[in-house]
This record gives sequence, structure tokens and C-alpha cells, in this order.
Amino acid sequence: MSPNSGHRLKFVAGADAFGSALKDTLVSHLRSLHIEVADLGTDSHYSIGEKIGRIVSSAAGDSSGTETRGLLACGTGVGVSIFANKFPGVYAATCLTPSDAVNARSINNSNVIAFSGISASPETAVETLNSFLNTPFKSPCPASDSKPWPENIQSFLDNSVSEMSKIGTNPNPRIRTNSCSICNLAANREFSPVEIMPGGSMKIVRETPTSAVVRFAGGSIEPAHHHTHGHDVVVMKGRKIVWNLSKGERFELGVGDFLFTPGGDVHRVKYLEDSEFFIRWDGGWDIEMDEDLATAAANLKKEEDE
Repeated sequence: MSPNSGHRLKFVAGADAFGSALKDTLVSHLRSLHIEVADLGTDSHYSIGEKIGRIVSSAAGDSSGTETRGLLACGTGVGVSIFANKFPGVYAATCLTPSDAVNARSINNSNVIAFSGISASPETAVETLNSFLNTPFKSPCPASDSKPWPENIQSFLDNSVSEMSKIGTNPNPRIRTNSCSICNLAANREFSPVEIMPGGSMKIVRETPTSAVVRFAGGSIEPAHHHTHGHDVVVMKGRKIVWNLSKGERFELGVGDFLFTPGGDVHRVKYLEDSEFFIRWDGGWDIEMDEDLATAAANLKKEEDE
């Protein structure tokens, strides 16, 4: 028996502990059909789903004429398919019956089949796998009453694979998908002014413990202040100088630099250029001012003159 695709077929297979025995049966069946199988063995359902998904996704652009499909099994068949589907070009379907497999192949061009190790018998699973192997995309199936698809559905199927391939791509060229994860937190989000510190704005991304992305215009000053909780800072853009007045320390920070300031330490900041940084407090956000802006500016000028 061979699939009707007319080209070489290869499977990668894996399971969690609940689906391992069924997976072994199905791998043996595929090999009896002279279909190449890479058996990744048994792992947690999320890990094995991720492994199979990554391999099938990576093989999607293979120009050698070999089609790589995936076979997964876990307790229900659902968890492994969810994790596999996190990867572009992977269309994993949990199939409990042969009809499920025919529908998955005919309608969705599914390239990964997932089985329930708890509820599927070996005999039904083998029959389901055979249906998955032998059903071409867009063929009549139980969902169409095994009749040819009407024109409107056929048109949908003709375009569905190309449309599915766009899922996960970047629809907005302003968002740089190759930039760091922290930078993407700030993309296309509204920032609120930090009223007590002119030139500053903030976007809270998590509450208690608080995380935020903060921006300051070049030349801005944060007057001496302190927080109840310690906080971590990672600079994403620009340069700034931080004076820890409690400890008599001075730090000049640039892109990629990290600084931790303990709770209660009084500190003053000057921004040498337009800057952006990620900050995380150990608790909720609060601030206590220890000087006003005019005093801060005067103290910085005095330091520069000295």
C-alpha cells in the first residue's frame, strides 16, 4: 500500500507515555508498507509534539520530492497536535476514526496525524492511518457525502493551503520580527506620560510584580527618588547615567546593559540621548521623590562644573 501522492513519503513519529504502545504498532505498520519512518521514541506530550512539529515544518520546503509527515500519539491525541501546530506549515489533526482521517486529508491537507493512546484500539488506529495515507487533498470525503465538492467549496479548497501558509507571518512591516522579544513588547503600544518626570513615558506590560517599557527623551532628568521595591533595568536603546546617591556610585549604561537598584536606594538619572529600557520591580510600581527637577538640574550642573 502506498499513498496516492505519487512521490516518496517519509514519516517522523513520537509519543508520550500514554501513546507509546500505539505509536509502536503504527510505526511497525508503516514500515511493513515500506514507508521510511524516523521514530523519535517517547517523551512528554509537549516536548514530542514540539519535536515533530519542528521537523515537519522544516521539511515543508524540501525540493527533493520527499514529503515528510508526522505521526503522534498521547493520551487523547489533542495535546501533541496542539504543540505540533505551533509551527508554520504544520497541519496536525487528531483523528479518532478513519472518517476523521479522510476529512483531515481531503479538506485540510493535514500532514500530521495524532492518535489517542487511551481510546483507540490498534485495529482502528491502523485503519485510520491507512485512510490518512490514501486520501488525496480535495478528494470526496464523508464531509461531502463522498460526492465531488460543489464549485464554491472547491474554490475555497484551491486557495486554502496558500492562505494557511500565511498564518504566523508578519502582517505589519512596521513590526520587526527579527528584533528581540523585549523590543517587540513596545511595538505599536500606547505609552502614558510619567507626569512627575518631564520627557518620560511608560507602558506597563505586567502588574505586580510590575514590568514596563519606559522611554525618555535625550536630555531628560529623573530627579533623585527611591522605590519601595528593588528593580532591574535593561537598556534597549540610547544611553543614560545613573547615580546611586545612597551608595555614592555612578553607572553609565548603553544598549544591552543591566542594572539592579535595591529598594530604598535614592538614585538620580540623566539621559544622554533618546532612550528606551525594560524595567521590572519586585513588587508594585511606586515612587517617592527626594528632590524636585530644578534641584536635580542644579546638582547635575554643579557636578559637571566640578
